[in-house]
Amino acid sequence: MNDYAAARHNMVESQIRPNQVSDARLLRAMMDIPREDFVPASLRPLAYMEEEIPVAPPRRGMAQRCLVSPMPLARMIQLAEVEPDDLVLDVGCATGYSTAILARLAESVVGLECDEGLAEQASRTLMELGADNAAVVSGFLPDGYPGEGPYDVILLNGAVPEVPGRLMDQLKDGGRLAAIIAAHNFGQATLFRNSGGHVNHRPAFDAAGPALPGFELEKEFVF
Repeated sequence: MNDYAAARHNMVESQIRPNQVSDARLLRAMMDIPREDFVPASLRPLAYMEEEIPVAPPRRGMAQRCLVSPMPLARMIQLAEVEPDDLVLDVGCATGYSTAILARLAESVVGLECDEGLAEQASRTLMELGADNAAVVSGFLPDGYPGEGPYDVILLNGAVPEVPGRLMDQLKDGGRLAAIIAAHNFGQATLFRNSGGHVNHRPAFDAAGPALPGFELEKEFVF
């Protein structure tokens, strides 16, 4: 077992499994997929730490892009109850680590990324790993990707103040959306479910994550 494989094993056994993640398929995917391939070379020694990892600096008015820490990512994916025949939209996939995990669980995955450079990097890495049931596209994150929808599962890879209706509209009947809803420096992983066109939601656990670009609320002017 090389150093990265040992670190991956330790991540699953000390960070993921003890934090209420029991889905065997998810645990196996996180044990198998090399997270170090999805982070900058200079940060690979940090790939299995329980922390967000920056993968692109701030640019063109866009905040720094980071990978979600492994534990909240695992718990959100488990929360979404991904099934083997599901079609999944992975919003804010960055370098594609979450897309690779989801591709092991679902029939097919669309990774959506607003940074074209990251999207190209994600596509290359996924191809190298043989994730041929995953594709990465570029676009404005809050718009989703309706051309391939509707989706059984939508995962928001980070924190947002609210989920736009146009994303909810891309859920199938019975579809689930998992996101970290953050307000006033406090975040909760929340599951949204479309039941006959009516979306219910429930907070599941406290969580923090990097802010996803494009979801910022407009400031209200007081007269």
